[in-house]
Amino acid sequence: MIFQDNVIKEYLKNVYFITGTPCGGKTTISKELAKRHNLFVYDVDEQFANHQKISNSSFQPSMNKVFKDADEFFGRTVEEYKKWLIDNTREQLDFVLLDLIRLSQNQIVLCDCHLTVEEADKLTESSRIVFLIKEPSNLIDDYCNRPDHQGFSDFINSTSDTEKAKAICNVTLKSLNEKRYNDIKNGDYFWIERIDNSTVNETVRKVEQHFGLVGKDFSMDTLEVKKVDKDTDLAEKLIHFVENFSWEDVKEHMLWMLRTWVFTDWETAFVALVDGQIVGMTTIMKTDYYPLPEIYPWVSSVFVSEDYRGHRISKKLIDFANAYAKENGFDRTYIPSEHIGLYEKYEYRYLKDIVNYGNGTDRLYVKELKL
Repeated sequence: MIFQDNVIKEYLKNVYFITGTPCGGKTTISKELAKRHNLFVYDVDEQFANHQKISNSSFQPSMNKVFKDADEFFGRTVEEYKKWLIDNTREQLDFVLLDLIRLSQNQIVLCDCHLTVEEADKLTESSRIVFLIKEPSNLIDDYCNRPDHQGFSDFINSTSDTEKAKAICNVTLKSLNEKRYNDIKNGDYFWIERIDNSTVNETVRKVEQHFGLVGKDFSMDTLEVKKVDKDTDLAEKLIHFVENFSWEDVKEHMLWMLRTWVFTDWETAFVALVDGQIVGMTTIMKTDYYPLPEIYPWVSSVFVSEDYRGHRISKKLIDFANAYAKENGFDRTYIPSEHIGLYEKYEYRYLKDIVNYGNGTDRLYVKELKL
């Protein structure tokens, strides 16, 4: 079965690819990004053994090739070794894509992988991929000196002629990656080259900005969260903010709510402001997009402008809404979401699946408000 590129790209829209050449920093940067933004990392190398178990020698011959020892493994010619590496990557890619489709349906996934420029063209958009590269000479010592490559280091050092094995590896990796390295540098994709004075923080910051995980730099001391009242200048500013924000699925409904001011009793909206400019919003409601009148209050419509994401402004908004709910006598609040791993970091716990008015299924989260 063959899937068209646009279909694959649609199903992988929650996947951000961190790829490039050996020793470019893919694994280090993926792990640091995941730690900073509470994201899930899918490491293709770590999955090889699992994929090998479900592979078939008729369809994935390279993945199933067995070597009796390190001497046989490293005793191949450079061309044999290179072809085996290319075929392994190509055969594993089918398993990888199916895993990514499954894992990314309700969460963002960082994929630490080995894509070529040609493969990137078929699988993703330029805004969701970064190439981390290193000049492909004398790579093997860098590769073997990493703690996460201890298994490979032990393997190559078990050969009867370690220096010869390392030389074959270096020539193979250079031959395999020299064209790839130049294609990346001369292409249209975003790339970062690892050099002697590169730092993890500097590289992570560049990748964060490329992926849109962080926005404008500003002092959090200038951030304010305020309750919005009917017929005020702030209410008018919120209407203008919604008119121009990018969340198309809720825009019209939210504008109707604000223009007619459907809020009753304790229901209201909150906004986050930076230097008087609205950069985010949320609401607290008796009802949401679900036929569940017995469940309330809902913290709903959490949105932060793209330029200001990555500063945990959504947490400030949710915390403010929860404090308001507590002042009004509530001991818990609810948030619906399609995502896994997003609201758990705000101390919400998954309660159950719920069905919205459009017959779609979402996840319901609840937070107990501490006394």
